[in-house]
Amino acid sequence: MNHYHYIFTGGGLSALLTLFEMIQSGRFSDKKILLIDSSSKDKNDRTWCFWDTENLFDEIISKKWNIAWFKNESFTNQLNLSPYEYKMIRSLDFYKLIFEAINKHPNIEIFHDDVIDYSELGNHCIVKTKTKSFTCNQIFNSIYNPEVVTSQTKFPLVQQHFIGWFIKSKEAVFTEDCPTFMDFSVEQKGNTRFMYVLPTSSNEALLEYTLFSKDLLSTSEYESEIEKYIQQLGITEYEIVEKEQGTIPMTCFPFWKNNTKNIINIGSAGGWSKASTGYTFKNSVKKSKELVQFLKTNSDFTKFYKSNKFRFYDLLLIDILYQTNQYGSAIFSSMFKTGKAALIFKFLDEETSFWEDLKVIWMCPKGLFIKALLRRIF
Repeated sequence: MNHYHYIFTGGGLSALLTLFEMIQSGRFSDKKILLIDSSSKDKNDRTWCFWDTENLFDEIISKKWNIAWFKNESFTNQLNLSPYEYKMIRSLDFYKLIFEAINKHPNIEIFHDDVIDYSELGNHCIVKTKTKSFTCNQIFNSIYNPEVVTSQTKFPLVQQHFIGWFIKSKEAVFTEDCPTFMDFSVEQKGNTRFMYVLPTSSNEALLEYTLFSKDLLSTSEYESEIEKYIQQLGITEYEIVEKEQGTIPMTCFPFWKNNTKNIINIGSAGGWSKASTGYTFKNSVKKSKELVQFLKTNSDFTKFYKSNKFRFYDLLLIDILYQTNQYGSAIFSSMFKTGKAALIFKFLDEETSFWEDLKVIWMCPKGLFIKALLRRIF
């Protein structure tokens, strides 16, 4: 049975970012590392977007924007994002970059199979796949088990779920330099529903029908809403170039409490997505850097967690979306109608002062948050 210093169970975004950060640090070249994932990562299976003021992964950014639309049934607001830019990365470009780096390091191995079990046995761990077993000192687990969250009621679970179409249309209807960040003018049907449009040219764009809600829809319902939206844009002929879909858990469940000395949960399994928005890429970049920095001086994974005020803010919003899902449009509309996008982005990046927090919170419907606060207190 082969033994490794570290094994990654699952090779998604968080695992690849952490492994890339380990490579960049230059501190782990003497460690045997194994990455286990059933996928070969040779297809463009998703799109990641994030706002940024730096040059984060600029070499693989496929598109960036300085302005964006926010829309609902009663107003349209063009947001000035400065000093931020809104950036898009296609997953295949990300995979190529990471695996090119991995292939230069003979201490890192990749094994394609399904992980069926992993556990800690004293001072070492064991990982079982369908065909093999391995031992290691420590495990980075990114395989999300929804039952961990759904088996309790203290921390509700809201899903961000979506289907997206990359289309190429006959008509030039898109404004290439201005994406639609959220369009709540679509019928809400008792939920928080919006359309998300990322144009790459005047006749090419990614359109995603997105919900923040408890329950998923049938594929046909997402796609019929996308078709309806395309018609409303005035498009009569179009080609679907690619499709993508996803589900991101939005919850403040304390995943870190399930870490052990030698097993850490990362990614969705570790609560690395921003609970109040579902944004994952930039949050995972931050967490992966923190984790690799932690590894330089500490080997006990139960100590890798820092709580902050933003988790409580997220908890209140998730409580509202779970209890009264129909108010999502009103909450986000109140923020983006009067607020500066840069302040909101800074707040969502968890980089604001308490005074700046109050500015953002004051924009929101106060009755909803007071009720959520009282429910949490009592």
